Amino acid sequence: MSSLLYTIDPPGPNGQASETYHYSQSVTLPSGIIKVSGQGGWDSSHSFPSDMKSQIDLAFANVDRVLQSHGLRGWEDVYLWRSYAVGMDEAMQYLVPKIRERVPAHRPVWTALSVPRLGLEEMLIEIEVEAFAPPKRE
Repeated sequence: MSSLLYTIDPPGPNGQASETYHYSQSVTLPSGIIKVSGQGGWDSSHSFPSDMKSQIDLAFANVDRVLQSHGLRGWEDVYLWRSYAVGMDEAMQYLVPKIRERVPAHRPVWTALSVPRLGLEEMLIEIEVEAFAPPKRE
C-alpha cells in the first residue's frame, strides 16, 4: 500500500469485521479526506438485530466510532454518505429523520440505493461515508 495512505481499524465489532473479511474500515487520503467502508447495523458482538430501525441506529453509531478513531467529531464532519438498504421504503422512513437529528446544521450529499441483498444475510442496511479532516495546526 502507498505510504501516503493511512488506514484505521478500530477495536470492537468494526475491527472484527476487518479481520474476518480482510478489508480496512477506513483510509485517510493525503488530501485529508477520510473514506469509511460500509458500516452495517451490527452490535458489539457483531450480531444484527432483526429490525431495520435498530440496524440503522447501530450503523450510524458504527460510522461515528470509525470517524472518531480518526480524531473527528463524527457525523458532523461527513460531507457525503451512501446508504444501501434491503427494503428502501422501510429504510427511508427512518433514515431521513435520523440524518436530520444527527446533523441538523448541514446537509451532506446523499445517494440512497435499494439492493436485493447485502454482504451478510442478516444485514438490512449499510452506510458508507466520506468526511474531511482539516489539517492540524502546529
